[in-house]
Amino acid sequence: MKIGVLTGGGDCPGLNAVIRAIVRKGTFHYQDEFLGFSEGWRGVLEDKTQPLDLHAIAGILPRGGTILRTSRTNPAKHSSGLDTCVENLKKHGIEALIAIGGDDTQSVAQRLHEKGINVVGVPKTIDNDLSGTDFCFGFDTAVNIATEAIDRVHTTAEAHNRVIVVEVMGRDSGWIAAYSGLAGGADVILLPERPFDIDDVSEIIRKRHARGRYFSVVVAAEGAKLATDVDPQHGAPVVTDLSKDEFGHVRLGGIGQVLAREIEKRTGFETRTVVLGHLQRGGSPTAFDRVLATRYGTGAIDMVHNGQFGCMVALHGTAIVAVPLSAAIANTRRVDPVLIEVALGLHDPLTTGQPVASTVPVPGAHRRAEHAAKPEEGSGKHAPAAAHPHPHK
Repeated sequence: MKIGVLTGGGDCPGLNAVIRAIVRKGTFHYQDEFLGFSEGWRGVLEDKTQPLDLHAIAGILPRGGTILRTSRTNPAKHSSGLDTCVENLKKHGIEALIAIGGDDTQSVAQRLHEKGINVVGVPKTIDNDLSGTDFCFGFDTAVNIATEAIDRVHTTAEAHNRVIVVEVMGRDSGWIAAYSGLAGGADVILLPERPFDIDDVSEIIRKRHARGRYFSVVVAAEGAKLATDVDPQHGAPVVTDLSKDEFGHVRLGGIGQVLAREIEKRTGFETRTVVLGHLQRGGSPTAFDRVLATRYGTGAIDMVHNGQFGCMVALHGTAIVAVPLSAAIANTRRVDPVLIEVALGLHDPLTTGQPVASTVPVPGAHRRAEHAAKPEEGSGKHAPAAAHPHPHK
């Protein structure tokens, strides 16, 4: 079988591990032939390919980035772009396409599937915000990088009696901020899920100072929103400019600088900013991400040979399962309210907005609610797996 492979959207550690697993199992167990499409959907749109065989994948398991390179190209934004992709795939005799990427990449995969292309998706986003799966590879590595940075920031903040704001990635969901903030012992954790008031953040820091703790570390997701006087629950993120990519996303950034300036103005405490940015995307993947990426890769090639097209490989609990692409991209996966309650329970409560939490969710309720809200599409091999409790690694 001739299979195409691409990596789309932002890069992250573990992409090469997925590619390696796909090619190795496909070659050794199914006698497949592979063709790599360079730079994500741009490669399919512009017919840019590269060899993808055992020689090409040698030694790539510990490498960050992606040997196929990537881009944020959206064929649907180009004239007859999707039809051109279909033509190029047929020209190369591609019988199935494995698309590795986040919700934007998978949205294009879904549209091509609707045009008759045999597509299997593999979830990739360090933000960990793709619904349909419990964890995405790359997330664990990003959390470990951010946690180490917070550990290092602690010592210098304490030495100089400073407040340091650490800005981490997280556009619509604050998974990295929540996990790294908890693991690193941050004094304030700010997430897109909970718009905040800078006066409340400043008050928490003043209370710490009054207790004799003359330094503080604030961890903020790049998409953390400032609460508004009109509606505190629907704030607006800070952006670097108003231009958008081909999937309609503005470039976020600057929340750390805004926080540092306003905290220092309100408290009088010297405040600095550390923006981790693309450091979170680079470097070698953790052991957890290497194993998860490998399981996704072997699961994807198995799905191809099982005819489970129009689906995405996913992790439910400890099981690798297939879920419909349409369900995987339907919603953004937000930080579990239980995790938010843990984070907020470790410092003086913010006074703006709703209570920290009214109830403790029942294990498995989140996934059962997803299945109740979204009827199964198809049956048999294309049906999603049974519900599993949401894990907290």
